[in-house]
Amino acid sequence: MELRVLRYFLMTAREENITRAAQLLHITQPTLSRQLMQLEEELGVKLFNRGKYNVSLTEEGMLLKRRAQELVSLADKTVSELSHRDEIVSGEVSIGCGETKSMAFLSDCIISFREKHPLVQFDIYSAIADDIKERIEKGIADIGLLVEPVDIGKYEFLRLPEKEKWGIWARKDSPLAEKDAVTPEELAEVPLIISMREAVRNEIASWFGDYYDELNIAATYNLGINAVAMVRQGVGAALGFDLGAFYEDVCFIPMKPMRETGSVVVWKKNQALPDAAKMFIEHIKNAV
Repeated sequence: MELRVLRYFLMTAREENITRAAQLLHITQPTLSRQLMQLEEELGVKLFNRGKYNVSLTEEGMLLKRRAQELVSLADKTVSELSHRDEIVSGEVSIGCGETKSMAFLSDCIISFREKHPLVQFDIYSAIADDIKERIEKGIADIGLLVEPVDIGKYEFLRLPEKEKWGIWARKDSPLAEKDAVTPEELAEVPLIISMREAVRNEIASWFGDYYDELNIAATYNLGINAVAMVRQGVGAALGFDLGAFYEDVCFIPMKPMRETGSVVVWKKNQALPDAAKMFIEHIKNAV
């Protein structure tokens, strides 16, 4: 399976039209069709549903799309790193970021680093911790911004100064909005929107104790922006971090007793990082 053919496949998947994809790839339509059919034969699966004018991915095609994007991204990143090794510090630093207030600190570090090394570009990928760790494992991401705890057997890490404060996001017209803080007892019968991550749910269970079994869980989420959208529409109150964001109709209320979690920058142990990423880690160390 050639990288070139994977690029052909991804372009066709994006355009959903073989003729248009061929034009963008600067090859003929018959050539592209033949390459795609050979790829299907090589893999032994059908990748596209072919219509009169358009094509769409099969279930197998969607799986290959995810894997092909990772392979192409990793190949491009490797070429970029190797081509810049003997130059002034340049290239790309890939960072997987969870939704935390520490993104503000990391942004300040990026600004001050690029003042010294303006040719370095930062690739920021926002996702939940599990996805970020998977990208680090595969070498697609150099660094991750996560909340504790972290697996110190797998990762080197830097603890950042900002603490992540737990609480709930609620509509401003909710009775909860009148409170300075909320207790587990006060949330026992409130429709809640909570993280779908098992590690987070275990934390919540330990905080709520006997009240956990009484929780009215209306929905789960992976990204906070979607949780806040559900809060605004009245699905319930969302349990999560104070991200320092301002919403006209939604407010953040901290937990009582206060619950805080540390945030960390992590990278894989014994991983060969690009020079720009190694220098950025040192830059963060000096800023902490």
